[in-house]
Amino acid sequence: MILPHLFQPLQIGTLSLPNRLVMAPMTRRLSPNGIPGPDVAAYYGRRAAGGVGLIITEGTGIADPAALAERGVPQFHGPALKGWESVLAQVHAQGAKIFPQLWHVGSARRPDLTDTPDIPAVSPSGLFAPGDPNGEVLSDARIRAIISAYGDGAADALAIGFDGIELHFAHGYLVDQFLWGPTNSRADAWGRDRWLMATEIVAECRRRTHPGFPICLRFSQWKQQDYAARLFETPAQLAAFLKAMVEAGVDLFHCSTRRFWEPEFAGSAMNLAGWTRQLSGKPAITVGSVGLDEDFLVTRVGNDPTTDSSRLTRLDEMLATGEVDLVAVGRALIGDAQWGAKVREGRLSDIKPFTRAALASLDGG
Repeated sequence: MILPHLFQPLQIGTLSLPNRLVMAPMTRRLSPNGIPGPDVAAYYGRRAAGGVGLIITEGTGIADPAALAERGVPQFHGPALKGWESVLAQVHAQGAKIFPQLWHVGSARRPDLTDTPDIPAVSPSGLFAPGDPNGEVLSDARIRAIISAYGDGAADALAIGFDGIELHFAHGYLVDQFLWGPTNSRADAWGRDRWLMATEIVAECRRRTHPGFPICLRFSQWKQQDYAARLFETPAQLAAFLKAMVEAGVDLFHCSTRRFWEPEFAGSAMNLAGWTRQLSGKPAITVGSVGLDEDFLVTRVGNDPTTDSSRLTRLDEMLATGEVDLVAVGRALIGDAQWGAKVREGRLSDIKPFTRAALASLDGG
């Protein structure tokens, strides 16, 4: 079997997963009016049937008017919840588990690309990037309302029957804009403690659910604004952040890197997920170009790295030794819903490659 440890079951608290394969969240922009339709439910259901153990949905907008960047991205409140109930039913029918990813894009919002162009973007300091303003500075009252909206999303996910939630604190979106010094120049408590927004959201989601309901936190060093950005220069800095998040209620970390095989800190081969697992004691998901020939910024398709024995061996070793617990696969699962089954069966030559054309609809794979 190729990657035998990828297909071993895993228990995380009360969450039982049939294997270690995770579908990474990928924005599709194919939910008109923010409501996922039957085609979205079928799209996720096919991936569950194709061997994925845990699905993390595309980013979904919390109940703040500026939460989303573009039209067609699904919401996670109001009428959209009925659509998510259908998604949930299809995924559970195939024996997989599913978390919604709760999201606020902050100053990445493009009002002109939404159905509400009069609503501006919001952010800690009115900046998308250093020297690049976009939208309005958040008031203290609005920050607290956004924290509450995350809690509403968590409570709704629990009530509907989702298996947990993921909080999107990565990639230069709203919470990451609070975490990152160049986009958070506030002089109040939200600037003096740049982790405060993240901590308060996690704590609110925990308060609105229960201790056994899994909360996953996705974070990254890199930003869409700066691929070389780093929140943590040393393991000690990372450890302090992880400790604060665990104390607030995080059960699982999703550590976003562009290439899973690259080490995070000098002197060790471990990537960000490996360090996170070691320092936090909590399960960690590794992600980054699994199943693609190049990093995710490039859409040209060539040889799949699953044919590269050194990377295959390294990934399986990470799982076998407990360096990481789960592996998230992104665009390869857009290209082929059966990616997991084909890898498990060693049918690599049968895998349909990801192409840009696959992004145009939910029918592919």
